[in-house]
Amino acid sequence: MPEGPELHLSARFVSTSCKGRIFSGKVVKSEVHKSSEVAFEAKAYSITACSRGKEMQLMLTKLEDDTKSKIKPGSKSKLKIKSDPDAASNCTKILFRFGMSGKFEFTSEENVHKHAHLKFFTNDKPPMVLSHVDVRRFGRWQVDADWSKDRGPDPMFEYREFRANVVNNLNNAAFNQPICEVLLNQKYFNGIGNYLRAEILYRLSIPPFEKARTVLEGLSIEPPDAKPGKTGKKGKEEPDILHLCHTVPLEVLNIGGGGYDPEGNKSDYTSFTAWLQCYYQEGMNNMVDHNSRTIWFKGPAGPMVPKEGKSRSKKTKKRSAALSKVAKKTAENDDISPPKKAKADTKPPKRARKTQKKTPTTTKKKYAPSKAETPSTQRPASRARRKAAVTTDVAANGNEKTGTHRAPSRRKDAIPKQTSGAKKPVQASDKKSNRTRSRTTVKK
Repeated sequence: MPEGPELHLSARFVSTSCKGRIFSGKVVKSEVHKSSEVAFEAKAYSITACSRGKEMQLMLTKLEDDTKSKIKPGSKSKLKIKSDPDAASNCTKILFRFGMSGKFEFTSEENVHKHAHLKFFTNDKPPMVLSHVDVRRFGRWQVDADWSKDRGPDPMFEYREFRANVVNNLNNAAFNQPICEVLLNQKYFNGIGNYLRAEILYRLSIPPFEKARTVLEGLSIEPPDAKPGKTGKKGKEEPDILHLCHTVPLEVLNIGGGGYDPEGNKSDYTSFTAWLQCYYQEGMNNMVDHNSRTIWFKGPAGPMVPKEGKSRSKKTKKRSAALSKVAKKTAENDDISPPKKAKADTKPPKRARKTQKKTPTTTKKKYAPSKAETPSTQRPASRARRKAAVTTDVAANGNEKTGTHRAPSRRKDAIPKQTSGAKKPVQASDKKSNRTRSRTTVKK
C-alpha cells in the first residue's frame, strides 16, 4: 500500500513529467470508477502536484496567450499563468487517496494502462497522457477539495507541528491502544503505514503491543539532537520514536522506493527491498493486530497481545515459484483460470433429505371417531347413514327429534370401547327388527 514516501515520490514524478508541457481538452474518466467526474475543460492548462502524508493534490491551472492568437500544438513560450492562479475559475484542485494500488503514469496514448481511470491529454502530436492507474480501485479522488481535516501534519515536512500534535494529545483515549496500532492512526501519524511502523519499532526494540502512552510519555515537543556535536564527539543523543517517524520516511525518499522514473522506465525495487530490515524478513515474527493488520517484529510482543494471537506464515520459495507459474499461465489465458473438477456427491441434495425426513413412513389411518368428538366437529355423514342413525335413535330413545348423529362404522377396529354402565349401540344390521318393534308399539 502506498505510504507517505510513495505519495511524495508520485507528486515529484508528476511535476517533473509535466513541467513545460501544455494540456488541453477534457479530463476523461473511466465508466467503472465510482469517484466523481472532473468538470474541467480548457484550451490550455498546466499540471503540478504536491503531497501531504497519504494524500496528493493535483492542480490544473488555466493558461492564456499574450498575442491572443490560436494556441499551436507544442507552443510554450507565449503562454503564461493567468493572474490570481488560486482563483476557483482558473485553478482546479483534485485530491487523491491512492488506496492499495494507486499510482500515476505518463505514457503515449497507445501505451495507456488498461486500468487507467483518469486521463489528462497534452496538445502534442501525437499526444501524451498523464493517467491515474488503480488496479484494485480502492483509491478515491475529490474535486475542489483541500487537505483532510481529520489528518495530522506530515512527519517528513511538518516535523515540529507533527511532534506538537502528538505530545499535546497524549491524554486522548486513542493512546490507550498498542503502539503498533496507534502508528497507523492518520490523525496523529499521517503518512506512516505498515512497513514504516515495523521498521521504526524494530530499530528501537519496542514491543509492538506495548501501550502507546507508556512509549510516548515523557517526550518533548523539541526534537532531539541526533546529529554529531560541534566538538566532534562520537556520542550522539539517541533518537526517540517521533524522530524516527521523521527520518525513516526520508530514507525511503533518498532510495526512491516508489520506483517512479520520468523517462518511463520500469519500476526497480531492488534497493528498497535491500533497505528493509524487519518487514517481511526472514527470522522475524509476525502477528495480526486488533485491526486485522499484520505487524512484523523481533523479540517479545508486549502485554496487549490480541487474545487469538494469530500469525500469518510466510510464503516459501517453492510456493512463490509455483504461484508465479500459475500467474503466467493465467495471463496467457486472459486471466481466466480453468474450472475446478467437482467432487462426486453420492448424497442426495439437502432439500431432498429434508423432504424425506418430513414424509411419514406409515400409511395414513382411516378416520375413526373419538369420545371427545362433538357433533359439530364430526365428518358429515352420507344420506343413507343419516337415515340409519335416525332409526336407531328412535328405537333406543323413542324420540324422532334427536340430532342426526353419524352411525358408527361397521369396522370392528373403528368402534370405540364402551364404558361400564353404558348402553350397547344398536348396529345398522338390526334395521328390520327396529322397524317391526316400532310398528307393534304403534298397534298396541
